[in-house]
Amino acid sequence: MTPASPATSFDPSRLVVALDTPDARSALAMADRLLPLGVAFKVGLRLMPGHGPSPVRALRKRGAKVFWDIKLHDIPSVVAAAVRAAAREDVELVTVHALGGSRMLRQAQEALALTGSATRLVAVTILTSADRAAWHEIGGRGALGPRVLQLARLARDAGLAGVVASPQEVAAIRRQLGGMLVVTPGVRPAGDAAGDQRREATPAAAIRAGADRLVVGRPILDAADPVRRAREILEEMRRAWEEGRGERGRTC
Repeated sequence: MTPASPATSFDPSRLVVALDTPDARSALAMADRLLPLGVAFKVGLRLMPGHGPSPVRALRKRGAKVFWDIKLHDIPSVVAAAVRAAAREDVELVTVHALGGSRMLRQAQEALALTGSATRLVAVTILTSADRAAWHEIGGRGALGPRVLQLARLARDAGLAGVVASPQEVAAIRRQLGGMLVVTPGVRPAGDAAGDQRREATPAAAIRAGADRLVVGRPILDAADPVRRAREILEEMRRAWEEGRGERGRTC
């Protein structure tokens, strides 16, 4: 995969607001407040069972960029069929689970390519809610970092656009696998509660490590002023991105 050309200015859609609310009405109301900032939105499993693709369609009608976090993980033919259906919704990103293995990932990517859609597949590596103890509980061995890299390599070799990985693995993915798109949940501003997250970092740290997209939910959704909080996170991201661009420029 050829890395994308470096952006010349910070794109606010690097911040993906997770619309993990109990109902579509509140999710879309929040999106309407945040849309003027230029952020993107994640629609995932909090909304999907009750509403299907309707929130995605409503966001796309508003002109929003959408990350459809449906975490597909099944036999290869089933995942391929689901990817073909997801591609019809004109979203930017769709997730599959790297733990499904190389055959599943390859067939998913091949199915997407046949649609001609601009949608891109990204593979979830290991959830940011998992720590080493949880990994060992399900039969994993050793540290999490090497396993995340192994799964990211599977996704790259299957032709996927990128991966979803915690902030703690981003730098290693950048060093070893180059120009993959890296989407990073587990992002918490300094001082915020970690919640379910076990492998988290601040927005600035995640950007400095090389993350392309940061997924942030509760720190924005639960804020007294979500718009102000999103602006603060965007500003922290922008400063870190510009510092990183300067460092890259000095080393060229």
